[in-house]
Amino acid sequence: MGSLNVNRSVTDAFYRYKMPRISAKVEGKGNGIKTVIVNMVEVAKAIARPATYPTKYFGCELGAQTQFDFKNERFIVNGSHEAAKLQDLLDGFIRKYVLCPACDNPETDLIISAKKGTIAQRCKACGHHGLLETNHKLNTYILKNPPSLNPAAQGSSLTEGKRNKRSKKTNGDTNGDRSGSPDNDMDKSTTNIVVESARIIKKKKDEDDDDDDWAVDVSEEAVRARLQDLTDGAKGMTLSDDLEKSEKERMDIFYKLVKNRRDTKQLDKEKDKDKGKELLAEAERLEIKTKAPLVLAELLFDADIGAQVKKHRILLLRFTHDDPKAQKYLIRGIEQVIALHKDKLMPKVIGILKLFYDADILEEKAFFEWANNISRNTVSKDLSQEIHEKAAPFITWLKEAEEEESESDSESDDDLEIEYDDRAKQPLKDQQQQQQQKQQQAPKKPVDNDSDEGDFDIDAI
Repeated sequence: MGSLNVNRSVTDAFYRYKMPRISAKVEGKGNGIKTVIVNMVEVAKAIARPATYPTKYFGCELGAQTQFDFKNERFIVNGSHEAAKLQDLLDGFIRKYVLCPACDNPETDLIISAKKGTIAQRCKACGHHGLLETNHKLNTYILKNPPSLNPAAQGSSLTEGKRNKRSKKTNGDTNGDRSGSPDNDMDKSTTNIVVESARIIKKKKDEDDDDDDWAVDVSEEAVRARLQDLTDGAKGMTLSDDLEKSEKERMDIFYKLVKNRRDTKQLDKEKDKDKGKELLAEAERLEIKTKAPLVLAELLFDADIGAQVKKHRILLLRFTHDDPKAQKYLIRGIEQVIALHKDKLMPKVIGILKLFYDADILEEKAFFEWANNISRNTVSKDLSQEIHEKAAPFITWLKEAEEEESESDSESDDDLEIEYDDRAKQPLKDQQQQQQQKQQQAPKKPVDNDSDEGDFDIDAI
């Protein structure tokens, strides 16, 4: 298989930092096809990073889901991907998260600050210390999954390592009796936690004042508070585990949240505008912001879509503003709504699309891309074709308006240039005299106080 330089831009054959070449194996067929990185553990050891980091990086770059089987040391990226392509992507990961920005050596450690939300790099070769010089999607995963274990020991199963630690804490350093019931083992574990906490408290107090007395609060309220802390920690682990679920499962999580907010009327009240920010934050956490408009269209729109667009305009703008992909998925969601209420909404396709356009929720570029592609992902091909045909006059109107605006801007620029050229040839004194003559010759306009010229309907033009 051979080895490569960790920094492949270095061509020195005697470069001391080496790593194995990535070996990939494609498994499955159809929608279940996936690529197993056979030697990801060895590669991760060579670059001193957890094997999950480069695997997750591949998923972010390829737009694919990743799976980690720590017990069997299988690191999987959904889809069919060649080893050479993954090797090139690994170069990007190494450049961003391994090489020192000062000396280009891979002898760096990552320092995670969960409170500040920062990732710093410390180089053992040159002593450089500074914040990570990249803003990649992987940063979110690293902050939630810091490299708490020694990166050089990432080859072993993480589950097994945790199990061994729990076993040592439960049974102590000696081989005790393991024939007790699970309840007894849990009691022993809880007792060890309480005693260990007491020792830490006593040690700290002894450093401050040797004469102080100390005790462990074992009252019912104190025990309940400690158990609540453990529960909160478990909730945090569950939230981070959401990112390991498939995209469909994460979409379902978001669907349930939006449905709950809709059913409880929380999205209709003025005082609950912050709910829109909450939904956006949840979609970003689940890494489905781009596709979230599909869910919003399904839950917020029905045959009365005209009134509903106005009601939820701000919420929709949070997801689609300056995001062409999100706008594309919103149009697909609108197609689904039209399909569900075909008899009532099919004749109103132009009005519906113009409503979204006038509200600045959808832009020309999104409409043009949609018009050029008939998708079968959301509705049938025949129905999608029918919707496109109904929308054709609206698309033509958009193109003509865009062309007229472009021509108008060009003509105004030409006129301005000609006027400037003519005026530039005349002395400033002559220009002033001409302006005074025009003012004297121009007839005075009669004043009409009852004129309604300023009040007109722009839509009637």
